[in-house]
Amino acid sequence: KTAAYLLPILHKLRYAQLQEPRAMVLLPTRELAMQVLNEALTLAVHTDLRIVPAVGGLSWKAQADKMIDGADLLIATPGRFWELYQKEVMGVRKIQTLAIDEADRMMDMGFMPQLHRIFEVISSKRQNILASATMPTKVKDLSADFLDFPIRVSITPEGTTAKTVAQFIYHVPNFKTKINLLGHLLEHEETQKVIVFVNTKKTADDIYKFIKRKVNESVGVLHGNKDQNTRLNTIDAFKDDEIQVLVTTDVSARGIDVEGVSHIINFDLSPVTEEYVHRIGRTGRAGHQGVAFSFVNPVEEKRIQKIESYIQHTIPIQSIPEEVTIEATPKEEKQQMARALDAIRKKEDPTYKGAFHPKKKKSKKKKKYPN
Repeated sequence: KTAAYLLPILHKLRYAQLQEPRAMVLLPTRELAMQVLNEALTLAVHTDLRIVPAVGGLSWKAQADKMIDGADLLIATPGRFWELYQKEVMGVRKIQTLAIDEADRMMDMGFMPQLHRIFEVISSKRQNILASATMPTKVKDLSADFLDFPIRVSITPEGTTAKTVAQFIYHVPNFKTKINLLGHLLEHEETQKVIVFVNTKKTADDIYKFIKRKVNESVGVLHGNKDQNTRLNTIDAFKDDEIQVLVTTDVSARGIDVEGVSHIINFDLSPVTEEYVHRIGRTGRAGHQGVAFSFVNPVEEKRIQKIESYIQHTIPIQSIPEEVTIEATPKEEKQQMARALDAIRKKEDPTYKGAFHPKKKKSKKKKKYPN
């Protein structure tokens, strides 16, 4: 995907000229931006094109100094681009090609106001390119704000998963049983590198501690509360085989290319259906075989139905191994799941009353005092 938009841009730029950048690639995170930067430098190795980063988490002065000699292609995140523009570090009116990678995530993460500001300051006479593995209807509607008569190029039908990834479901009653099953799979499956996806930062930290203490010390954790340097160092350690298991939120579901990931474990299923495709796409890359396990509790059964409809594929169900202890579901977790199921049903049917009702406000009665 990266080469699909980078190669035409590099071919169009051809050689270094002018002081100001003539093309720009926008990405939602620094990790993705640095990865695309490395790909661009590799593809342009036999040219004199000046490819410059403008990403957060690094000194803006160091990036500004690189632009003194001029830039042809800018690899940027929206926030840092805007910061450099306001500091008048570079001119931006010569940008004639704009590529937005992970376009659906960019729009879904609340970048639209920043994107509109950027569109106002760069040349209006430009070519726009949106690239993404998935393009939900909501994003198509939003893209109409800045695309005129777009041509859509689809390599495969939307929602198609790689044939190199074997997908399986485990129906698991509760959190503790998920933990037991995770420990069993990590100990008994023949794995090389494993990514464990969860939905919250707290769950990520809890599972990281469990794996490190009980299963494998070679484990790292990645989520939005980690600073940029820690996140980059963790990904580099995973790439360099210094850690074998990576526990992460969806911050790593997009675009991160790590060789040799043999297994994906969806400890939690994302509430966003399309994220399933991005998550399991971290394995089975470049013709290698991969395995994706999904743990599904009673609430997530609705999500897996949507996923199967989206990818047009029924995912085989695996039985929980006999060695795995199936725990009783605590009362509090039962109530949480019942509330979550109520919320799903109310969304599907506004007339559904549900098992839980909002508490009625008590009327305040005036106290009566004796005469």
